[in-house]
Amino acid sequence: MPKPIKRSELVRRLRRFGWEGPFQKGKHPFMVQAGVRLTLPNPHRGDIDWSLTKRILEEAGISPEDWERH
Repeated sequence: MPKPIKRSELVRRLRRFGWEGPFQKGKHPFMVQAGVRLTLPNPHRGDIDWSLTKRILEEAGISPEDWERH
């Protein structure tokens, strides 16, 4: 079972997959790639649970296997 991830690590890894940002316009920050907008959780003290990370990856079109390789 994958471990929780820090928000900064999530952003860093998404950038490796070609996502730009994060940008802030409204309540939640987001990243963009080819016109697709990916909403990120707001910064908070704790790590991001794997279940939320998995949903973000599904929206981004990144498989968990590819995620683990990067």
